[in-house]
Amino acid sequence: MEAASLPLAASRFLSPPATAPSCSRPRSLPFVRAAPKALEARDVPKTLPTSRRRSAVAEVKAATDPVAALTRLENVLKTQDCNIILRHYGEIRRWDMLSKVFGWMQKHDMLNIASYSSYFKYLGLSRNAAKVLQVYGAIQDKSTRVHVSVCNSVLGCLVKNGRSDSTFKLYDEMIREGLSPDLFTYSTLLSGCMKLKQGYAKAMELINELKSRGLQMDSVIYGTLLAICASHNYCEEAEVYFQKLKDEGHTPNLFHYSSLLNAYSENSYYEKAELLMKDLRSSGLTPNKVMLTTLLKVYSKGGLFDKAKELLIELEASGFAQDEMPYCILIDALAKGGKTWEATMLFNDMKGKGVKSDGYAFSIMISALHRGGYREEAKKLAKEFEDQNATYDLVMLNTSLRAYCNTNDTESVMRMLKKMDELNISPDHITFNTLIRYFCKAKVYHLAYKTIEDMHTKGHQLNEELCSEIMVQLGEAGFPSEAFSVYNMMRYSKRTVCKSLHEKVLGILVPAGLLKDAYIVIKDNSDMISPRSLENFAGQFMISGNINLINDVMKALNHSGWRISQDIFGRAIQRYIQKPDKKQLLFCLLDWMTGQGYSVDSSSRNLLLKNAQLFGQKQLIAEILSKQQAASRITGQRTKMFID
Repeated sequence: MEAASLPLAASRFLSPPATAPSCSRPRSLPFVRAAPKALEARDVPKTLPTSRRRSAVAEVKAATDPVAALTRLENVLKTQDCNIILRHYGEIRRWDMLSKVFGWMQKHDMLNIASYSSYFKYLGLSRNAAKVLQVYGAIQDKSTRVHVSVCNSVLGCLVKNGRSDSTFKLYDEMIREGLSPDLFTYSTLLSGCMKLKQGYAKAMELINELKSRGLQMDSVIYGTLLAICASHNYCEEAEVYFQKLKDEGHTPNLFHYSSLLNAYSENSYYEKAELLMKDLRSSGLTPNKVMLTTLLKVYSKGGLFDKAKELLIELEASGFAQDEMPYCILIDALAKGGKTWEATMLFNDMKGKGVKSDGYAFSIMISALHRGGYREEAKKLAKEFEDQNATYDLVMLNTSLRAYCNTNDTESVMRMLKKMDELNISPDHITFNTLIRYFCKAKVYHLAYKTIEDMHTKGHQLNEELCSEIMVQLGEAGFPSEAFSVYNMMRYSKRTVCKSLHEKVLGILVPAGLLKDAYIVIKDNSDMISPRSLENFAGQFMISGNINLINDVMKALNHSGWRISQDIFGRAIQRYIQKPDKKQLLFCLLDWMTGQGYSVDSSSRNLLLKNAQLFGQKQLIAEILSKQQAASRITGQRTKMFID
């Protein structure tokens, strides 16, 4: 586990709120937990004995129906007593009882700042951020809504549940309403920057805001900043903050050292990492499992395999290699470094020592064997894991699925899909692409198509290169409609597709006679299609396309900048002569041609005059053709003058 995944600030999400907005904050856990008592001091009763209230609290805790017990003891209990009960159900993770007790307190007007703070904190632990927002949004009293302790609990809940974007939006609203943030607030917000895409930039904004409010950075803020730098690969900035931490008189702890070491691991700065470890030991600290594992990653990523192996032995001797993670780091580095045999030896050594694997080490080795061309060995390892384990995660399932697909083991592939359903694991884009390739390779095109359709329906981004290949193969296999459907899935996704895709789908639709669909492709993308493909489509459409769309097709082709040939017009005129009831469309076409500078050739002219009686408009046709001929002469003279 990397140090960056263990920010100290995270521990604050579990701490009860501070007494009031302030620039200072608790420095030890006992002091923090005492804070709610200070908030509730004004509610201390003057008449009832403390022992009677204490007994009432114990009675409610022991009751099978705490709400009924609260109602029975309502005249004995005070708000601070109810808060003790509320926190009790939070600590024992009885989320249903927690909400029932809070609901009772709300109904009987027995809530204070500590009540809201505690409730929001435990809702965060129960992963119920939506409920937090609902209850917070319903608070009418402005002083409660902007109380720093309440706001910190709400923001902490959102951060803990991975809703960083919502956290910062809500924080802005809180500021507008009058929140005066403290260091706890900024520490919470900084923790939310950890996984933001632009997290470092956002962290700098918060630091500047913190300083503008007259607050001073403490060791916890520095620790969170170091973790942010490490998670966003800002190694030099991490070094600067680590030095500032020392310069301001703070003593670095294991978390600070671990975060800086993690920053070094991303770039394999093993020399800096060794100096940092030396500094840590000279300060009297002893490196823990996280630090030694991170150092192992530094050596492994840097290709210092001998040092990595020595450190792994040290981890084993210290009892820090009882899980698979240290082995996985070195196995992965060896495999990616082309040392598949050494990786296999270490993997077998790990199994021989009885180290429990959750599948990560198996996944790494199966992938390594596959990359090395050892597909049968990869399949055997996947089967070994399957025989020994009933549960899978998505990564291991995808790895096993690929091993079975690449060895054409249909039975095992179907078994993996069944297991996915049984374990209620949702496929990701890797799962879908693996299956699409497999079904296509096996020439089970209907399953390949259904998988693409399912992938698109579930909102995954389609792999254009793969789907384009499948589209062509569907067309060649006699499934042009399905090929066009795949085209549309790619065409109307959020990304811009390659220009050649339109040419490819036209090459499927036109020979298959799906000319209306081909027309849609032409109309939307005519500027991206070659003249040769346009002419091929136009010729086919004039012969067998929907006669009612001929004029629209002509306009779309002309709009593309392609000059329509007289042969194409001749084919259209022949279609219209075969359907005298479409004479109005014929007249519209002839008029449009004149306006665009087109004219029919002598063969089409003679054909029209010969069959003019079919349309009952012989004089009109003759006039239109005369206008075309006159316009054609003028155009020809202009062209000759231009050439001369």
